[in-house]
Amino acid sequence: MIKITETLVLRPTTLESTSDIYEAITRERDYLRTWLPFVDWTQDESNTLEYVQGVIDNEEVQYSIYDSDRFIGRIGFNHMDALNHKAEIGYWIIEEAQGKGIVTRSVKELLILGFTDFNLNKIVIKAGVENAKSRSIPEKLGFILEGIERDGELLVDNKYTDLAVYGLLKKEFKV
Repeated sequence: MIKITETLVLRPTTLESTSDIYEAITRERDYLRTWLPFVDWTQDESNTLEYVQGVIDNEEVQYSIYDSDRFIGRIGFNHMDALNHKAEIGYWIIEEAQGKGIVTRSVKELLILGFTDFNLNKIVIKAGVENAKSRSIPEKLGFILEGIERDGELLVDNKYTDLAVYGLLKKEFKV
């Protein structure tokens, strides 16, 4: 567990996380589906269980974000590349929890973890070009916009979106 504040914690993904994740996706479906393609295929709890089991089986570094013991989102390392010492951070949070610096603080904790414990040299964050809220996080944390991945993600309603690709090197990170 990573404690960020007295009430804000990142808990490693476990099977016990399944219902919290599924219930949040169900409650926030209309909001989350704008930028998260997996929301539409998450139709029942078994879909989430399959995802969580995959995280556990593949020993992925993924966390659930809790505020005062209430599940509010997810964050973790995606696409860990041990050979090249790099990884991508992905995140999402429920609508009412946005704008409070929660994801920014959570990403900062993963940067510390990635650059120290995992000896990563580079961490990447990708966000939809038009997703200003998500893009603001790497920008606040000193990431460099490295370019635009054209049609980088297939969103709902079969529409592609360009992704802003941000990178941060270990030597650039300031705690």
